[in-house]
This record gives sequence, structure tokens and C-alpha cells, in this order.
Amino acid sequence: MHALIGDIGNTITKICLLEINTFKVKKIIYFNSNNIPSKKFLNNRLKKIIKKKSINKVALFSSVVPKYQFILKKFLKKIYKIKLREIKEKTINKIVKINIKNKDQVGSDRIANSVGVYKKYKTNCIVLDFGTATTFDVVTKKGIYNGGIIAPGVNLSIKSLTNSADQIPNFHIKKQKKIIGKNTLEALRSGFYWGYSGLINNIILKIEKETKKKYKIIFTGGYAELFKTSIIRPFEIDKNITIKGIIEIFKENRKYLN
Repeated sequence: MHALIGDIGNTITKICLLEINTFKVKKIIYFNSNNIPSKKFLNNRLKKIIKKKSINKVALFSSVVPKYQFILKKFLKKIYKIKLREIKEKTINKIVKINIKNKDQVGSDRIANSVGVYKKYKTNCIVLDFGTATTFDVVTKKGIYNGGIIAPGVNLSIKSLTNSADQIPNFHIKKQKKIIGKNTLEALRSGFYWGYSGLINNIILKIEKETKKKYKIIFTGGYAELFKTSIIRPFEIDKNITIKGIIEIFKENRKYLN
């Protein structure tokens, strides 16, 4: 028996075929989230992982895009008779205790990230996700999610600048050895590379100072590799921590997801 699990992000959607007996991912597909409204596209992509497999009648997803979640939910129900559940639903056990004022405001991807690092490391963790936004989430060794920080994402910031300034060219961020750029492109790359390095280092230090704790630091998302030599604290990279968190939540709620 297999189940569908997945993560609907602002930019990228991941859908996995999970073997229920072993809780191992057997197949995974990635695609741009803005393709979700196309039923033909969805059908072509999902056929590649579902095929003739025996599929659980309930799928578990994290989603930060309600309109895309709604479309995918209707599609799975109509075509495959699969009910899509979202991890923020009140009847779903989140595993971690969410210690913030308005629990509904926490993105389900951030909940999944927090569960992933808590179950894997069992220590105080900061998980930094380089997505559409750059997010920092703080989880204690007792499984308490204490909130976090949301900063502009790297690509979003680049897009905003290039769209707003006529003389700024399109560019990709790269690692820079020197801080002072000798031309516009070098200056832009330096500003973004060292600017985000400074942001990351400063926020980590501020979290440590405010909480009086040390943390294991986990990077995930598209730019995790880029900053590995400019960060002052040791860290690990786990690009699948969101999916790992969803798997743990699926395990915890298995009897309710039939």
C-alpha cells in the first residue's frame, strides 16, 4: 500500500509516493506550483507516480497556497477518489507544541520543517528555509515550536530590484570572495551574497542571545549550499526536511488517514 504526501509551495510543489509499511519515499515529482490549475498537466505528472499502485484513500499535504490546495484537492477526489488532508487541520496531531499567539498564522511548511528537525535531532534546533521567503524557525529539544523569523527570499528580492530599477540587469547570485565590486554585476552579487550572509549570521546570534541557548542549525531549500562557507556557526544541509516532517506527521496520524 502506498500514499501520496506532498508540499505545495509558492514556487515549487513536491508530491511523493510513500510506501506505508516502511514509510520510505519511492518516487517524487517536482513542478512549478503555477501549473496546478492545468488538469492535463496534473494528470500527466501524477500518472507517472501512481500508475497501477494500490493507493491509500487519504493524502497528506502541507500547503501555503490555499487556492492551489483547493484545486488539487478537487482533482484528486474526482480523478483518483483520494481525499487530501492538510497538516494544519485541527484534527491532525502536529507532534510539536506550537507556542505562539495565533497558531493559525504558522505556515504548514514551517510546521513540517519543525517536526522534521525535532524528530531527527531531538535537540534545540533552528531550521532555515531558503524559499520564496527566507524563514527561520526555532524548536526546542522538548518539541516546542517557539516561533521564528520571516525575511524576503533571495529570488524575490532580486526580482523586486531588477523590476524596479531600469539600469539593474538580471543576474544570479553567486559566492563572492571580495566585498567590493568593480562593476555593477560584481556589486550586485556582493550585496546579495554578503548581505544575506550577514542577515543569517546576525539572526542566529540574536536568537542565541535572546533565548540563552545553543542550537543545531539546519539549512534547507534552494540556496542552502551557496552560503555554506560564509556562516559562522556549524550547520547541516537537509533539502528534504519538509517531506521528512510530513512523513512523521503521517505516521503519528496513520489510523485517521485511511
